[in-house]
Amino acid sequence: MRDFSEQELVRRDKLKKIEEMGIDPFGHKYEVTDFSLDLKEKYKNMSHEELEEKEIMVRVAGRIMFIRKMGKASFFSLKDKLGNIQVYISVNDVKEEAYSLFKMADLGDIVGVYGKLMLTKTGELTIKCLEYTHLVKSLKPLPEKYHGLNDVEERFRRRYVDLIVNDEARRIALARPKIIRTIQNYLDELDYVEVETPILGTILGGASAKPFITHHNAQNIDMYLRIALELNLKRLLVGGLDAVYEIGKTFRNEGMDKKHNPEFTMLELYKAFSDLEGMMDITEEIISTCALKLNGTYEIDYLGHHISLAPGFKRAHMVDLIKEKTGVDFFQVETLEEALKLAEEYQVEVEAHFAFGHIVNAFFEKFVEDTIISPTFVYGHPIEISPLAKKDSNDPRFTQRFELFIIGGEYANAFTELNDPIDQYERFLNQLKEKEMGNEEANDMDIDFVEALEYGMPPAGGMGMGIDRLVMLLTGAETIREVILFPLMKPKD
Repeated sequence: MRDFSEQELVRRDKLKKIEEMGIDPFGHKYEVTDFSLDLKEKYKNMSHEELEEKEIMVRVAGRIMFIRKMGKASFFSLKDKLGNIQVYISVNDVKEEAYSLFKMADLGDIVGVYGKLMLTKTGELTIKCLEYTHLVKSLKPLPEKYHGLNDVEERFRRRYVDLIVNDEARRIALARPKIIRTIQNYLDELDYVEVETPILGTILGGASAKPFITHHNAQNIDMYLRIALELNLKRLLVGGLDAVYEIGKTFRNEGMDKKHNPEFTMLELYKAFSDLEGMMDITEEIISTCALKLNGTYEIDYLGHHISLAPGFKRAHMVDLIKEKTGVDFFQVETLEEALKLAEEYQVEVEAHFAFGHIVNAFFEKFVEDTIISPTFVYGHPIEISPLAKKDSNDPRFTQRFELFIIGGEYANAFTELNDPIDQYERFLNQLKEKEMGNEEANDMDIDFVEALEYGMPPAGGMGMGIDRLVMLLTGAETIREVILFPLMKPKD
């Protein structure tokens, strides 16, 4: 048996009384014609006399969030999908039976209101209720004091309550699809084709990450949830789709923190006959366009920093940034032994599989990454950590790859794509060697992808961007769980 609180028992008693009145406590269709915010915007400049003269009739529905009962007349606040609006209800306007029904209302009940717009003495736009319709009885009380549920974990477990009473949660929830739609519209205008690729696969590739492993019973084979969208999208370039993108779920079996959730959303796009410079241009255009569309400005305040997201992001080579912070110039370091000595001198941790490029990247992560505040394209990643990027023709130890950093966080990753099948095959072999040496995030050998390249993939640029982190940046959310409606939570005991 479930145990109910005293308030829950009172609400269930009211439910029975509503049923005794011949009313379905869980409602039927209701024709909504108006929304709170639209009404406030449209009639914000009208006087009480103008509203009275025009007799503007409206029909709204939503959840009761506040009640002030005063005998034969009362006020309540109704919250719909866009916001709140005040309602005045009087026994003289709705008659005794409807007013008695209203008097049984609790915070959280869903009701319909048909009435006439008016201004109160304090100048607040209000609906004078002429027809009151009970729609749904709420059997659980809403939190009384809400700046978020008192237990932050409960906010994410019971997101439905969070969205009812936390306007900030609702703002972020509505901002996310607006950002995604802005990206889609922008890319569609550039003649990119939006596609869908498989979530399940038999090969681990497209990024360096630990996968989730599942099992296909019919074929009796293990499969991976994808860690990236890359390899299938590049197959489409081989097939002649010159510009493609996908916004889809990806999965990485790794830790959880403010910036990481095991299930997250990625944008990946690929453009034939483009390169790293082209990817820098489109990446900053996507971010600046989304900022302007959502917030009306390029300027944002985030994590204690004020920055601009206007096009024209800084561009710097990884090795140059390391030199600025440490004085070490890896362009002048010629052997692994030299790099290992530098790692020891600067107390940079080295793992068994580390080659020259891994050490360069470790220096960057330790001394540079967290210091980057303004949007910065960091390019020139070592070949060892970039198995799918084209080599830098000036120094083949490095690649034509960038990562975009803003306020110490990574927001995008892009390459001039490797389209040489012979080189790609060698890179995959090196990844297998790293896996044997203990690198759990190394890629598998994907022979089918190598064979696809053998048919010929045009020179191309490709970019991946974390949608969740972009939403965090543009909405001011400090944790990824704020921007995912139902983030992964540890089960309750």
